[in-house]
Amino acid sequence: MRKKKAQTQQKQTLSSDFVNNLDQLKNCFSYGVNNDFSIRLLQAKYNNKELALCYYASLVNSDKIEQSLISPLLEQEGASIFAIITAESVKKITLLEEVIENITSGKVVLLMQDEKVAFSIDVSNFQHRAVSQSEIESVVRGPKEAFTESIHVNISLIRKQVRNSQLITEVLKVGERSQQDIQLVYNKQIVNQELLDDIRQRINKIKVDNVPNLESLEQYIEERPYSIFPTIFYTERPDNASTYIDRGHVVLLMESSASCLILPVTFWTFFHNPEDRYARVAFGNFSRLIRYIALFFTLMISAIYVALANFHSEMIPPDLLLAITAARERVPFPLILEVIIMEVAFELIREAGIRIPSPLGPTIGIVGALILGQAAVEANIISPIIVIVSALSGLTSFAISDPSFNFTVRISRFIFIIAAGVFGMFSLMSALILWLMYVVSLKSFGVPYLAPLSPTFKSNRDVYFRRALKKERWRPAYLLPKDLQNMNKNK
Repeated sequence: MRKKKAQTQQKQTLSSDFVNNLDQLKNCFSYGVNNDFSIRLLQAKYNNKELALCYYASLVNSDKIEQSLISPLLEQEGASIFAIITAESVKKITLLEEVIENITSGKVVLLMQDEKVAFSIDVSNFQHRAVSQSEIESVVRGPKEAFTESIHVNISLIRKQVRNSQLITEVLKVGERSQQDIQLVYNKQIVNQELLDDIRQRINKIKVDNVPNLESLEQYIEERPYSIFPTIFYTERPDNASTYIDRGHVVLLMESSASCLILPVTFWTFFHNPEDRYARVAFGNFSRLIRYIALFFTLMISAIYVALANFHSEMIPPDLLLAITAARERVPFPLILEVIIMEVAFELIREAGIRIPSPLGPTIGIVGALILGQAAVEANIISPIIVIVSALSGLTSFAISDPSFNFTVRISRFIFIIAAGVFGMFSLMSALILWLMYVVSLKSFGVPYLAPLSPTFKSNRDVYFRRALKKERWRPAYLLPKDLQNMNKNK
């Protein structure tokens, strides 16, 4: 019964009874108790009718209200309200639900005597940070601008990079009690329509009270919420988002989020840094090579050490084997437990360094890595070689800048260490094969996770290493874009 009453109230139209409309809004917004909700009554000069301006004082620009609304209405004459109000955006609304939605979105709603319509005027003034540098995705060569918490600023940063009349910003609503706007940004001439429909459908299926930001939205629209592999790319950089839009991807923006979501993505997306394209070909590919080596070390170095030392000692040079044996002579723990203790300790130090105030971060790292590590070695709790292996494994993980994929690699490292402690290289290779099989089975909004490598699609061959920019002539075929060929006529 309550749901039916709520739905009836939401679809209720405004009446010509000015006092009744005001009473409904006062009741809805708890006028008199809710100090932020304001109603300004005045009489328009152009038609001598009583008006009411309804708005949240904390969300609007008071100077704009005075200059664009109150002063013209009290002083000027004209044929209609549109000829008098000087605000940028004025539109008619007829439903009570629309009135409530516009007020909560930072707009002023004007109610008029003997009128069944209201007028929504955009004078919002949401507070946000100024444009600054990205904190997660640092850049040496290239644009330094990063997204802010204002969706209008973020759209302007993208439009500054993509100056195309076909760049569409489509608005979808999400949230039952607190409605939020989601902006879908895409190039209409390039994006695949089925992909666009799939994204719309997933967003429209969300039935919750509130989705406050993009970080929460990501968890509602992903296909496998319990997977350790991310299928949506998170970035703070407008130049990165603009590059993906030109390729046929879709970008999602929301208010209060200093970032955007890019979808669909592949496994290789998390290794391709936009700075690779700003550097010369050799320099950019060298950076990629370093990241691939870092991925191997952070995933496998600890697991390979456990497998060789426990099960395949004949593969270790005799002098090194004697050194490892001598170093572990007084250590009371099994090798695999020793490795896990160090890996967990490194993760604790990493987590502590993130959560504490930034000036103390380096101090925690030095104390944890040097003093505690040295003390543990001298107390014969762990061997020196384990400190080296764990430090190499942990430090190389920082080469993977994406936070989501960084968690994937760190969790996978523990899986491989445990597998290596069962039957050595045999169980480690079995775990690696199963890991790869799972990766192959993943899809991001219908796109295979390892595309264009597996299955093979036409592309710029920008999987492992990139080519010269003048030779990039194709958009990724796995996106099925409307226009596959890039307008690059260079040969």
